Amino acid sequence: MRPINKLIIHCSATPEGRDVKTKEIKKWHLSNGWADIGYHYVIELDGEVVEGRPVELVGAHCVGQNKFSIGICYVGGMNKSMSKPKDTRTEEQKESIIELIKKLRGHYGDLTIHGHNEYYNKACPSFDVANEGY
Repeated sequence: MRPINKLIIHCSATPEGRDVKTKEIKKWHLSNGWADIGYHYVIELDGEVVEGRPVELVGAHCVGQNKFSIGICYVGGMNKSMSKPKDTRTEEQKESIIELIKKLRGHYGDLTIHGHNEYYNKACPSFDVANEGY
């Protein structure tokens, strides 16, 4: 097993309320020529946590950070018109992210939690991860 020391949270950069499924995100990533979906977990609108790329494998979600991290993506992150980033997490998604973090910390120890925007000049995940108190 590879060593894991952080979780990086992403959004799918899709419009608020659009019910994008993990299978669709995987298709996008495969069409980019990737071997699999880049994220290890996707949190769908209803809060369902869907496994993506196996955690044992290095993800493809944050260049320069993939080797020691787990990528978590929630569906959403843009306003309905796709004109600007927005924290579109449903209550179910918020609860699922917290539970998933607890589960992963129980398995891997005291992981640090980061937003994709801490590593790149972009809005993703469209909320301030540091202020969430994870």
